[in-house]
Amino acid sequence: MKIAISYFTKSKKGNTKKLAGAVSAALGIEALDVASDLTEKVDRLFLINAMDAANIDREVARFLERNKDKIGEVVNMNTSASGASTLNAVKKTADALGIRVSEKEFHCAASWIFINKGLPTEEDLKRAGEFAAGLSE
Repeated sequence: MKIAISYFTKSKKGNTKKLAGAVSAALGIEALDVASDLTEKVDRLFLINAMDAANIDREVARFLERNKDKIGEVVNMNTSASGASTLNAVKKTADALGIRVSEKEFHCAASWIFINKGLPTEEDLKRAGEFAAGLSE
């Protein structure tokens, strides 16, 4: 199975990038920013993103649009200060592009300004890596 990891973050805290790093380490695959397009077709894309005003950032949507013919399935993973999932927003965008989205997802709370200081924890990052490893076989 061909797998890729793409992430988007604009936060200075880097919570989403930390999550991408944990998945990268668990799978032994480099995680690339969504500014970099996929170079080949993948069976499964771990898309790591963050909540942006109760939606996904437009850069994530643009990445999906540019790469729609190279993605077999998206697995959504995200961080947010509320702990809320971006799955519905990713699914809405992906469905419109004809990209299949897994119902399995990973999301965790993350720090933002004065909220959730210290999150995600090392345990959260470990669980993210385990989640991805379980879907990569």
